[in-house]
This record gives sequence, structure tokens and C-alpha cells, in this order.
Amino acid sequence: MNTNLNSQIPAARSWSGEGWAAITGIIGSALLLAKKLVSPKRAKAEPVSRAEFYAEMMATRERINATHLAILGKLDANHRELLAGLERQGTRLTALEAGLARVDERTSG
Repeated sequence: MNTNLNSQIPAARSWSGEGWAAITGIIGSALLLAKKLVSPKRAKAEPVSRAEFYAEMMATRERINATHLAILGKLDANHRELLAGLERQGTRLTALEAGLARVDERTSG
């Protein structure tokens, strides 16, 4: 036994960064495990029969085709409207050219 009163008392151990990382990892793992055990179970999706799948696929295809036809109808209506407007502008331009030709004849003749 050492009777020297001036002998050093061992210092308290301090936690290193690795120690804190290990503690944090253990606590995080415990929380994730508790969450997994406590959370409600998801209901498994029922498999779809081939007939149901094809029926839904055909219904979706019909909806897409109906939408496609509606868009084509609108495009056709817009095209007809543009052609009619172009025809009106062409008629107007022809009338303006005819008027300009008459003015040109009066001024040159």
C-alpha cells in the first residue's frame, strides 16, 4: 500500500467521439426496432385476376381514345376556323389590290 499522500488520483475517463457514436447508434437502432414492432401492419394487396386486369386496361384504352377523339375534333374545328379566316383575309386583300390598281390607273393615265 502506498502511503504517499501526494500520489496522483487517476483522472475520470472521458468519453471519446467513438464512444458517443456507439451510444447514439445503439439508441437509434433501439428506436427503429421499437417503431417496427409497434407500427400497424400493412394490408397486403390482393392479386388482380387476368380478366380484371384486361377489363381495366380496355376501359382505360377507351377513355384515352375518347379523349384523343375529342382533341382531334377541337383541332379540326380550329383548323376550319383558321381556313375561313384566311379565306376572308384573301378576299379582303384581293379587294384592296383591285382598289389600288384602279387608283394606279387614274394617277398614271
